[in-house]
Amino acid sequence: MTIDDEKITAIEDAKITFAKVHKPERTRTIQTVDSRRPSISAPKKPEKKENKKNVDITEHLLSPEECAEKYHTDISTKKPNESQGLTEQQARSVLQETGPNVLSPPKKRHPLLKYLDCVAKLFNLLLILAGILDYILLATDFRANFANTYLGAILIGVSLLNAFIEFYQEQKSQALLQSFLNMIPSKCMVVRDGKVQQIDAINLVIGDIVFIRMGDKVPADIYIFHASSELKVDNSSLTGESDPQERKAFNTQKSVFEAENILFNGTLCVSGEGYGIVVRTGDGTVLGQIAGLTAGEDKEASPISQEIANFVKIIASIALITAGIFFGIGFPVNHNNVSLTLNFAISVFVAWVPEGLPATVTILLTIAAKRMAARNVLVKDLQGVETLGAITLLATDKTGTLTRNQMTVTFIWSCLKMHTTLEKQNFSELPGVQEVMEISTLNTRVKFDRVDIPVGQRQILGDATETGLVRFAGENLTTTKLFDEMPGLYPKVFEIPFNSDNKYAMTIHQKQHAHGPLTLYVKGAPERVLKLCDTILTSEGTVPLTEQHQTLFQETYSFMAGQGHRVLAFAQLLLPEADYPRDYTFDQASKNYPMSGLTFVGLVSLEDPPKHGVREAIGQCRTAGIKVMMVTGDHPLTAEAIGRKINLMLGETKAMAAKRLNVPEASVPENEYNSIVIHGDTIDDLTDDAWDIIFSKDEIIFARTSPKHKLDIVKRAQSMHHIVGVTGDGVNDAPALKRADLGIAMNISGSDVSKDAAAMILLDDNFASIVHGIEEGRLIFVNLKKSIMYTITHSMPEVIPNLLYIIVPLPLPLSAILILVIDLGFELFAALTFAWDKPESKEGLMKMQPRKPVNPESIDRHRRRLLRRERYARYDDDGEEIKPGMLRRWAIQCHEFTTAAYWKELMEPTQDEVLVDLPLLSWSYLEIGMIEAVGVMVSYFVVLWYHGITPYDAVAMQRGATAPTYYFSNGPIYAATYVTSTGRLLNAEAQHVALGQAQSIVYWSIMVMQMFNMFACKTRFSLPLGRYMFSNKVTFLGIAGGVGLATLIVYCPPFNIPFGTDYRLLPLWWLIPIGFGFLIIAYACVRMKILQKFKPILFNPEIQGLRMYPTIRTMVSHSTLHQVV
Repeated sequence: MTIDDEKITAIEDAKITFAKVHKPERTRTIQTVDSRRPSISAPKKPEKKENKKNVDITEHLLSPEECAEKYHTDISTKKPNESQGLTEQQARSVLQETGPNVLSPPKKRHPLLKYLDCVAKLFNLLLILAGILDYILLATDFRANFANTYLGAILIGVSLLNAFIEFYQEQKSQALLQSFLNMIPSKCMVVRDGKVQQIDAINLVIGDIVFIRMGDKVPADIYIFHASSELKVDNSSLTGESDPQERKAFNTQKSVFEAENILFNGTLCVSGEGYGIVVRTGDGTVLGQIAGLTAGEDKEASPISQEIANFVKIIASIALITAGIFFGIGFPVNHNNVSLTLNFAISVFVAWVPEGLPATVTILLTIAAKRMAARNVLVKDLQGVETLGAITLLATDKTGTLTRNQMTVTFIWSCLKMHTTLEKQNFSELPGVQEVMEISTLNTRVKFDRVDIPVGQRQILGDATETGLVRFAGENLTTTKLFDEMPGLYPKVFEIPFNSDNKYAMTIHQKQHAHGPLTLYVKGAPERVLKLCDTILTSEGTVPLTEQHQTLFQETYSFMAGQGHRVLAFAQLLLPEADYPRDYTFDQASKNYPMSGLTFVGLVSLEDPPKHGVREAIGQCRTAGIKVMMVTGDHPLTAEAIGRKINLMLGETKAMAAKRLNVPEASVPENEYNSIVIHGDTIDDLTDDAWDIIFSKDEIIFARTSPKHKLDIVKRAQSMHHIVGVTGDGVNDAPALKRADLGIAMNISGSDVSKDAAAMILLDDNFASIVHGIEEGRLIFVNLKKSIMYTITHSMPEVIPNLLYIIVPLPLPLSAILILVIDLGFELFAALTFAWDKPESKEGLMKMQPRKPVNPESIDRHRRRLLRRERYARYDDDGEEIKPGMLRRWAIQCHEFTTAAYWKELMEPTQDEVLVDLPLLSWSYLEIGMIEAVGVMVSYFVVLWYHGITPYDAVAMQRGATAPTYYFSNGPIYAATYVTSTGRLLNAEAQHVALGQAQSIVYWSIMVMQMFNMFACKTRFSLPLGRYMFSNKVTFLGIAGGVGLATLIVYCPPFNIPFGTDYRLLPLWWLIPIGFGFLIIAYACVRMKILQKFKPILFNPEIQGLRMYPTIRTMVSHSTLHQVV
């Protein structure tokens, strides 16, 4: 048999027998892609100009030795890891002289000024104005307006108290969030006393030697004296340069901003590594001198805060207009009595305004933020609590986020043979495996904390994949000593680190072979490495790479990737001494190194198993109507295999549908498949139609993506009105984390870059915590809505009696003072209790669609809105958008009101759910509000009737006779005696008691009916009856507090004087509001039944094939292994 025959036989024998893949059943859904697109593209924003200023840094003009001498530190430019750096004693001395490495905090606004800002809110200013008017009336006629002494004080006091509540909660929330942020210490690697150690960046001093690597935030201004060939930093936060800037150990520029050997504090190392000397710390850095701090910059209001602000403006406008109109109507009714009519107008205004609403919302969000923190979800912005519950799309990285980032070598394919690490054997004796382990040992950038213990017990600083390779090599080479000595025996002379563009790492070592002293090693993405090779290593030696070898390579690669493993290829090249002598100088810029003609050594697969709980978490997200997609740099097959393990992908892809239909892939209709895997190489060429088709699919995976691709994906999703959440832990995720509506970083495994870019941090790195956060976000929205629905209901039983007071007229049923103690008394107690309401059902919240679902109609509506608003945008010469002033904002709003497109869009029905919508207003003002208004008036007339005053008498007494009669007044001006229609004689005292008890029952009736309304507001899916009504124990504390306050005001005689109540009110009259309370519950039940029949709550359809049980690491069966070896 010839060598060629043996080679072919080996190839045939080594063919892979694939394990049967279980495919869960899935109902195929037919989906139509909407092809409508905006006809006008949004204009591009002009480029921003650079803003550079003079600074006092000149060290970039020095040589490394001069810089080290200046700061009395010891460096080694050839072997930087052998540098001695400062001593601990030197570092302590310098730290005492220069202070900690922190930027001075910005000047904080004085708490008193912050409090005055809260006082200056619209509601509070209007209440203060009403209080001042009361005192003006008091000054004009002290005796007639004596009650204004209390009313004015209460109105002003309420506004100040309301402002204090808001101020206190804001300060408390900021302190809470700051304590969370303090849990994220900034670390850096320094060399002191010749040892590499990790310290807090705050303790860094001038003269320290710092080791910077990819993913680190530069902790100070650093002079680089040794750098890898791919050291690059992102200076965009300081200079505005969008492209990463290369940094070297030498400099050719005079300006410090263009200096090639300076790293600036606060910038990001996006690739490579280097050693440098700290030349500036704290405020002395370029960031401290020029950029300053940006922590105090205003942020754009969140959707929920905008919705609340709009509602507040509408209610305030209604209150002012109503008060103004009825102030005019009241003059002729009250015989042109300005004092009486103005008091009425103030009462109407106060009745409309829910004064405690802003404070209620702030407190509710703070309580929710605390609950989320207890579940290991840190929200940097308080409004982000609700934003997480509103997301419609979650784009997640794979490594470190969905998986454990603990790579372990599983399969090795070398010399056309497959080997598995699941069976113990002497790998150093297997052909080709020795070369793989040598490449893994030499072509690496990982570092050990110590070398005096076995490799398996060492802490390794480096990438998870390299860590897995190095551990495998260290544990399976002949001896650990050989493993530790190998880098010294074969020193590295040149290196190109792995980056997202090359997708491979290359090193050249002084390793002698038969043809020369230098050996080149490459490891990286299999398809990239194979293109560099024209020979392959076999048990017979090196042979030319044939099509049969390539076919076997593809089968093996597919098998490994299909198991969900990360696959790396290894290659080498024995450099001939004639072309590459020992002293040959390699240069990356001139590319004077060979990158073709390599020998393919083998493939290695590493398994990164999914994290515990990820499968269930993704299943719950999908059940909640949230589209979850993977964006990863891994191979498409690897990404798809992981996706199918964790519920991210269940259905057929286009290729699978083509196989099922037995047609070419290009002929498969779009409605025949609902899963799609996109290769990064095709992203740049995608059209708008292609993007729309991709996002119309339920299951999406983007593989082999670059940082630019991830950012483009997020932008495309946002252009379709998605509220996008992005999870990630690495440098590649940072641009997308910044751009997303809610960036979610990992605390433990995440880089400083990702933590800075994110708006939310998972403190325990558990992806399942996101589900808890989504549930909390949705729950707080529901509870806020219930709280507002409850709170504003009491407006109608307050406003209507006051309107009847003027229109009919009737004796005043409810004074302004009593209105205030309703709004900021038991109503505030009760409204806050909704914060502790539990979900109505265990799974109900997570089975409903997001409150702003994305569909073809919503996409078109969003794009029209963007195009319309873009017409009003203006930019200056530097490319910055000019924020419109108040007058221009008003002009834009007025112009929009005159356009047909605005009104057409406003009237267009949507599926979006906002905080205050028409059903909520209908419930509060037209339904339950009217029932309560009728209830209080019935109670009012019954109590007056009990005292002998019929409705006819009430109207007659309020109108009075020709001269002022002061009916119902019992001092300082006493009322005239009145004879009722039944002949009963009522003196001033009897009239005063009758009105006091009538006002008391109105106040008491509102409280009682609102207690029933509190329970009626609690349910959304079921009748307001049963066990759920008693699930929130805090509700009963709120009721007890409200009843206690009402009892104090009505039945405690000293409080009768300021509030105009009467302690002699019979408890018998309580039965009237209690009866109306039961009517409210009955109405709520009937209403719920009608809605359930004609407008049922639609839950998300069940997704077939979801596996809601823990992920288990699967092992390949021994029988299959024997077939692949």
